Amino acid sequence: MAGHTVVSGLSAAAVHPLTTLDPTAPLTDLAWLDEVVGQARIVGIGESSHLNREALLWRHRLVRYLVERHGFDAVAIESGFADGRSVDDWVRGGTARLDELLAQGISSFMGLWTETRGLIEWLRERSGVSFDGIDLGGSNVSALPALDAALAYLAVADPDYQVDPALREIATAFGAPSVLSLAAALTTYAELPTERRDALTAGLAELTIRFTSLRLNYVERTSVPAFDRARRALAQALTVDAIFRDSARGGGLTSVLFARDAAMADTVELILKDRRRVAVAAHNAHILRGRAAIADTPSSTMLGLHLVDRFGADYVPIGTTMGSGRTFANGRPCGAGEIFFDLEPARPDCLDALMTATHDGLFGVNLRGLSAADRAAVQGAGEQRVGFHYVQVDALAAYDALIHLPTMTAATPDVGAIAASPLEVREFFAGWTSGR
Repeated sequence: MAGHTVVSGLSAAAVHPLTTLDPTAPLTDLAWLDEVVGQARIVGIGESSHLNREALLWRHRLVRYLVERHGFDAVAIESGFADGRSVDDWVRGGTARLDELLAQGISSFMGLWTETRGLIEWLRERSGVSFDGIDLGGSNVSALPALDAALAYLAVADPDYQVDPALREIATAFGAPSVLSLAAALTTYAELPTERRDALTAGLAELTIRFTSLRLNYVERTSVPAFDRARRALAQALTVDAIFRDSARGGGLTSVLFARDAAMADTVELILKDRRRVAVAAHNAHILRGRAAIADTPSSTMLGLHLVDRFGADYVPIGTTMGSGRTFANGRPCGAGEIFFDLEPARPDCLDALMTATHDGLFGVNLRGLSAADRAAVQGAGEQRVGFHYVQVDALAAYDALIHLPTMTAATPDVGAIAASPLEVREFFAGWTSGR
């Protein structure tokens, strides 16, 4: 294989060729996954980097397979939990404008692509399958979506209780309209007077205690699911606040990952209170069964490890590897209207290089069914690409199956969703699309 120095890949017996990424095509080429999925209640759908067309099409195709072949009745993605309630309402037959929901109900740019629109439209057509975000909300740069969800619930469950308006005022002061303003949000928070920061944290803590102590009263006035979702939103607002506090003290990416991944696991657990089986789509670094050190940070406990701790064999992660092409600028400055950059050839001893050397096209591997020689080859590939970085990985422990995407390209911008986005996002995409 040109550009790679891996001498050989896995044996032909390990390869399950896949015919297409088309979400609407027959699913016969995925029959081998029946053994992988089994009776698992949670299947993790990984991606090597966000916002790639091939990864999003694969996500849609695998979701359809899980729903149609295995009765999965919930889909959850790496996007804001509180934000995503409006999208679930639409999936269940709501009348809101989908453009606005893709822009505002799916966070961190995740909804601004026609491939995501296709998945959401399919969920509505399919009926009976719920949609959720599992992340903190507000693109992880604002506590407002989660806080507003909790306050809206309180207005119904505890109408006589007067929430201190300073809580929302302070959250608004540093909340960013999109991930593009992360640096500005962190600076604004750090410049807030200490007493203002402390007031927000104390206020959120008091609300948390009130929710806990008055749970039975609240449930009587509303419902158990409504209470659980509101309390989950409040917990996420508190988590965003904690991340900003830690950042102001000089904390780094590790504390963010610890907080986010534990919170995402809590949300998956909540979803399974009401649903039988859930497909969880997120970055490989989140869904892998283990710990990960990203971009020279200390190792963090990831979502997948939390799910194994809570659900054991009921959690099955399916990761991806990638070949050549262009991918999202994870960890790179994405100014001047650029979002995607060319991938350099993979390191010869990494998992992606091994998979590239195995087969020329799109294919999958059942990691549980490998020969001794193939197992040794996988174990020898001790790193995996995550965007433009690498993480140490024991793939046999981290995943139950792998899908190799040989070529990566940018996802397709969704004009309607972008037009419904905040001004800074519209301007950013205008700069990118004009230069394509």
